[in-house]
Amino acid sequence: MERKVKSGRVTPKGGPQSSSPTTSGRYTPPIPKEYKVSPRWVPVLMFIFLIGGVLVIIGNYLLDAAPGGLHSSNIYLLIGLVMITAGFLTATRYR
Repeated sequence: MERKVKSGRVTPKGGPQSSSPTTSGRYTPPIPKEYKVSPRWVPVLMFIFLIGGVLVIIGNYLLDAAPGGLHSSNIYLLIGLVMITAGFLTATRYR
């Protein structure tokens, strides 16, 4: 008596011999007819926010370039972090 060993394959074998495609039951999103393109100002604004936030933080701690006579203030750190966060949020809108 021979025992048939089950291979464990869930989907049917495909290849050049099968002429009609089989549906797998998984959702396939439709192919977009046109791709969305971001306006030119989106990446420019993103880099302005990111680089500006880093420069504000560096200027606060390393260069003591804080205007108004305030040196190493947490306000400038907060401004720099908000600018970097705005840069990341703008980067999520880039297509």
